[in-house]
Amino acid sequence: MSGQRIPAPVAATDPSQDAALPDYVLALKDRLAYLPEDQTERVVRAFRVGAHAHAGQARKSGEPYITHPVAVAGILAELGLDAETIIAAILHDTLEDTQLSRIELAAEFGETVAELVDGVTKLDKMKFGSRQEADAESFRKMLLAMARDIRVILIKLADRLHNMRTLGAKDTSSRRRISRETLEIYAPIAQRLGMNKFKAELQDLGFRGLHPDRYRVISERIRAALGNRREAMGKIEAALTQRLASEHIEARVVGRIKSPWSIYSKMRSEHKTFAQLMDVYGFRVVVDTAMRCYMALGAVHTLYKPVDRRFKDFIAIPKANGYQSLHTVLLGPFGAPIEVQIRTAEMDSVAERGVAAHWAYKTDSGPANSAQARAREWLSALADSQANTASSSEFIENVKIDLFPDEVYLFTPRGDILSLPRNATALDFAYAVHTDVGHHAVAARVDKKLVPLRTRLESGQLVEIITAPSAVPNPAWLESVVTGKARTAIRQFLKHLQHEDAVDFGHRMLDRALDALGSSLDGIAPAVLDRFLAEAKLHRLEELLADIALGNRMPDVVAAQLVAARGKKAARTVATTAPSSEKIRITGAERGVLSFANCCHPLPGDEIVGYLSAGKGIVVHREECPNVAELRKQPERRVSIEWDRDVQGDYRAELRIEVINRPGVLATVASAIADADSNIENVEYVERDAAAATLLFTMEVKSRRHLAEVIRRVRRTGVVSAAHRYPL
Repeated sequence: MSGQRIPAPVAATDPSQDAALPDYVLALKDRLAYLPEDQTERVVRAFRVGAHAHAGQARKSGEPYITHPVAVAGILAELGLDAETIIAAILHDTLEDTQLSRIELAAEFGETVAELVDGVTKLDKMKFGSRQEADAESFRKMLLAMARDIRVILIKLADRLHNMRTLGAKDTSSRRRISRETLEIYAPIAQRLGMNKFKAELQDLGFRGLHPDRYRVISERIRAALGNRREAMGKIEAALTQRLASEHIEARVVGRIKSPWSIYSKMRSEHKTFAQLMDVYGFRVVVDTAMRCYMALGAVHTLYKPVDRRFKDFIAIPKANGYQSLHTVLLGPFGAPIEVQIRTAEMDSVAERGVAAHWAYKTDSGPANSAQARAREWLSALADSQANTASSSEFIENVKIDLFPDEVYLFTPRGDILSLPRNATALDFAYAVHTDVGHHAVAARVDKKLVPLRTRLESGQLVEIITAPSAVPNPAWLESVVTGKARTAIRQFLKHLQHEDAVDFGHRMLDRALDALGSSLDGIAPAVLDRFLAEAKLHRLEELLADIALGNRMPDVVAAQLVAARGKKAARTVATTAPSSEKIRITGAERGVLSFANCCHPLPGDEIVGYLSAGKGIVVHREECPNVAELRKQPERRVSIEWDRDVQGDYRAELRIEVINRPGVLATVASAIADADSNIENVEYVERDAAAATLLFTMEVKSRRHLAEVIRRVRRTGVVSAAHRYPL
């Protein structure tokens, strides 16, 4: 990029200031009537600079390229945004596609405009391993710029909206790729920011680009259906207006029409036919105050009967994106439901424009509306998430999770309201309260009933998290959570835990190997150790120890190299080193370093042996495991281990059971296993003949002794002819 060049005198290369402006720029000036004249002139100046920078460039449609950024600025002008945003919109592609540098941009229009343009600029000129990685990193950069200044995403959404409006010039594969990205990322972001007007148009344009035939068929059927029901809608609208007027409530009543995308997505998700979805009349009632919203609700409920359990109060409990409205469903005069939304003009503006409603952008002052306040909270959480996420792809995955279209609204014991994505669990709630609460959570009380952390929550529930100082996250938690915040926090903790376990285990393995050579880690001079680490390109001893535990370096080889580096010959070479008779004891809590072989399912109480596997750490086998014979051919990978007296956790075991084949036998055996305090993970039922069958249970037990107790209980059922551990 040309960002390091000395600023050029931009004005000197511009066309004459007196040059006639094109009609599309004059139209933009008309839309900017809300700005002071000097600000409008700055916008015109930005057009001249942008037109000169993009000179000779054309869109796929053949139009001059500058028409696109001016159209983007026009979309933002309709929202009433400030001059800096409009200027940045006109210049948003200059850093990426022209010779104009960031220094020149800042010198001419100020640092804020340069920041906004830089935030929108993609990273295509950097080298990445793949297109997906480039897209992920580009999107991550944009979101972080958006966290600093929300105007970045407003420009990006307007840019995407105009590109979608003019998508016809692209080839089929590009149309499908851009449309899918719009539906998966940009439309949900618009919804998350409360910009429902943008969201609806992006969804319909994305639908048209991805599935043109389906879009055409549904659009035609909507037009036909509306033609048939126009009279009915007019009667309902007149009745609603008359009833509100009789109650002295000034209101504007407008009929609502479902969009092609909303019809299509509901047909798929709710398994409904087109006729079922269109057999609903929708109206919006706009009044002047929140109090009159509730008065209007009472009035419409006296006109038509409300449908039970179909009322939602988003005024008292706003959605996560700041949306406020009363929703009710009434039984109409034609036997079809009537959906009514009741809101104030202010709420209507926020519902349509979200963060861009009543724009008053001042970073020092409070946000101008509730949508802006909630958007800043969300963006702040995104910034925290990316700081703890190394991979761009993982960060984007977390963002996508947080863009759920539906939320559940939950109460804390203090009466605060938290909004979480649909299907969120009590564990997600714990992390939403505070990361430390999540890390130490053990259970939850939902509406005063004790429930497991994996319990899914529903709107309106009162949730209290029970914590214990000794509790810590475990890998299984990642399967229970849906929010990006919870997932990032758990992964971060587990990585830290794995590193600590690996350092401790690697220390013990290296000490044992050095002991076999008549030395110890304490006996290696710091200077020798530092030199060894430098040659190995490691920064700290902890990295070396973790590498050993994770199987990336052999402890015997490292020990021999350290002793040799000390200037003394090892008493024995690595190949002939007699291993220390002392075994390393494991408690089972070292799950970041240890894994237990699926071929033999070792349990506490078994004679065990460990084998180093690169990147995985130590894989634990039973001594009698058939695979151990093959592993003995690589003695340098062997790690002598044994169970500690204090063993923790549950371990997987398999039980092969021969049973009499008759009804209820599976339930009888499963009940016996459960009575022995064992959790069943899986059952395979293989019928051998009419009289007998074989059951293969996968379960969790605490030790070899616990498994023996399970087998005893199973044998006592009277339906079992044989039961034994599998494999033997």
